[in-house]
Amino acid sequence: MNIPLMDLKAQYRSIREEVLKAVEGVLEGGRYILGPEVKALEEEVAALCGAAHGVGVANGTDALVLTLDALGIGPGDEVITTPFTFFATAESISRVGATPVFVDIDPGTFNLDVSKIKEGITPRTKAILPVHIFGQPADMDEVTAIAREHGLWVIEDACQAIGAEYRGRKVGSLGHAACFSFFPTKNLGGYGDGGMVVTDDESLARKLRSLRVHGRTPESKYVNTRIGYNSRLDELQAAVLRVKLRRLEKWNEARRRKARLYSELLRDVPVEPPVEAADRTHIYHLYVIQTEERDALLAHLKRHGIASGVYYPIPLHLQEVYRSLGYGEGSLPRAETAAKRTLALPLYPEMPEEAVRRVAEVVRRFFEGG
Repeated sequence: MNIPLMDLKAQYRSIREEVLKAVEGVLEGGRYILGPEVKALEEEVAALCGAAHGVGVANGTDALVLTLDALGIGPGDEVITTPFTFFATAESISRVGATPVFVDIDPGTFNLDVSKIKEGITPRTKAILPVHIFGQPADMDEVTAIAREHGLWVIEDACQAIGAEYRGRKVGSLGHAACFSFFPTKNLGGYGDGGMVVTDDESLARKLRSLRVHGRTPESKYVNTRIGYNSRLDELQAAVLRVKLRRLEKWNEARRRKARLYSELLRDVPVEPPVEAADRTHIYHLYVIQTEERDALLAHLKRHGIASGVYYPIPLHLQEVYRSLGYGEGSLPRAETAAKRTLALPLYPEMPEEAVRRVAEVVRRFFEGG
């Protein structure tokens, strides 16, 4: 049995007719950029999050960049974030000319360690950018309390966590703005790139809508009031995402069931399963275990036809491009340890239970010497 890390074709087969009908509707309608499907998706995602406004953009990275830009963050400013995430989080900060300031992570949840945030605050700090890593929300009450105390913006990087909850509230409603990615492998993924920003701030939403279309005014496409971007969510992608959005809660719950099964089957195996905090709902974009024998286990799984993934092998503070920031080996030890010990096992909503059991058995046999 060959088992992929995720199977996008299985998902497509389950919704094929509805997707094709939605795509055909766009093609027949003749509106391909910022049409009714994008507007409807913006409203639906904002409603899901409990936010007032949604602004569709070209991808999750642009969602971060445009939000930072719209908040006036730029050269000379600093933004506190995590070193244990995909490069786009820090890249977005750098792209607007600001400097990422990395603080270490919680070793259990892999999220930003809120007890470390104040150590990173300086007179140049303008925002905190926590990442809801692997689908579990960060400690947002603590983050927002620190932000209020120091007059900082809070931008949620929720690219891996659409539908997750923190103390009864959906991610996307926990900061000044939240950024989502619709990359195909995400829990809500399109058939190409896509992203969205959600916010309760009407002024911020207006700026974002202007920035995504070259900084123009809503009255005329030939009147530009700011330097903007070309970053628009395609109408075709929006139509596909609306089909999928109706199933998101069901798919997230399927992920959670399979994650619980993994954790049960691996209970007496010498790996550390994901830690799910009691006051939040983890939607398991990835099911990530920890082991000192990560690389050997990865090779063992591959020999048995099982795909797995390393997220992320190089913490951001040790990336070559950030060498000038002065971080070195040992400066953020928890993130560095996670980079050496973490491994994602196959997980997707359509994954058969027998496949979960097969993966767990192969993991078990590795530690038994089989």
